[in-house]
Amino acid sequence: MKKYEKDGSFTAMTRQQVRSVDRWAIEEIGIAGVVLMENAGRSCAELAIGVLGDVEKPSVTVFCGVGNNGGDGYVIARHLLNNGFKVTTVICADVDNIKGDAKTNLDILHKMNYHVEIMDMQGCMLSQVSSFCSGADMVIDCIFGTGLAGELRGPYQELITAINEQGLDIMAVDIPSGLDCDTGEPLGTAIEAMCTVTFVAVKKGFTVNESSQQYTGEIFVADIGIVYP
Repeated sequence: MKKYEKDGSFTAMTRQQVRSVDRWAIEEIGIAGVVLMENAGRSCAELAIGVLGDVEKPSVTVFCGVGNNGGDGYVIARHLLNNGFKVTTVICADVDNIKGDAKTNLDILHKMNYHVEIMDMQGCMLSQVSSFCSGADMVIDCIFGTGLAGELRGPYQELITAINEQGLDIMAVDIPSGLDCDTGEPLGTAIEAMCTVTFVAVKKGFTVNESSQQYTGEIFVADIGIVYP
């Protein structure tokens, strides 16, 4: 994992380029999506373990969306659990809509007899988030990834605002939820992270919009097992 520096040595990718890399890795190289997800999640977990290395009995809350970003969160939760962390994992979506590789990793958590929380998206976000984050040393944001486009719907704006209001260090996975990949602008609101672990390359919005740094914090580029030519 490398820390991003604005020295021209890092590749920046748009939303469409990120999708192309995923397709290339899976369809042409033959790396299964679940392997890419495992590598991504493990990289994030390793950074969290390093950041919280001096904390006795560390506690982390992971907020997960419906897509592959949420799937990364389930992998992170598993690795942190295996390293003795207290982990609260919260699904911020309709569970029935979780499919594919994300569902595979959610099923693994269930088979480990680990209880996953479900956010009531119609309920009070602030009270729920405050409860889920009680005693946490860090929040890990796995709600939305680089594919997000268009203004966030009301419940998700409230959710992200409530997470920011907890005053906890936040690690964003791939991109802070609510931040546009290409412009670096918040889509109504966005997670304000201490750090962002992004995959394969930095995202275009991080490089073209200096104000995006208030959302990304420090940026780390993680290897997920493949280098795009």
